[in-house]
Amino acid sequence: MPAPHAHSPAATRVFAQRFSATRRGARLARLLAALQLVEWGHPRGTDHHDAVTIVVAELAANAVLHGRVPGRDFALVLAYDDVRRITRVEVSDTHPGRPAHARPAADEEYGRGLVLVDTLAANWGTHDRVGPGKTVWAECAVARGPV
Repeated sequence: MPAPHAHSPAATRVFAQRFSATRRGARLARLLAALQLVEWGHPRGTDHHDAVTIVVAELAANAVLHGRVPGRDFALVLAYDDVRRITRVEVSDTHPGRPAHARPAADEEYGRGLVLVDTLAANWGTHDRVGPGKTVWAECAVARGPV
């Protein structure tokens, strides 16, 4: 009799969804990302959950405010790597402009989104996507507990 095949859990879990390039779409992206993180075992209120949720919120807001092309959506991909303990966030839009990393003055109301992403993510950047536009990505690591 052959040995049963062991089912090992997937090393990477992925969530992907398209959203309308509106404030409502950006909000829904943040809410669904937060829910997905809970499903993957990262409860609300933990550092990892909060960091990834904020990164999704900022990148989705940028896609809506700066990357919006009328009639086009933006896409969100979350991928959690169990081995590396990293959640990768990718937000793709169809606008060709790349994000500008600026340091806003203290009295400016806007411009801190990428500063937050830079602070919360272990690494981030951009790359071309298939078709027009770009993908902005960020990787957030789960903090290692005491050994």
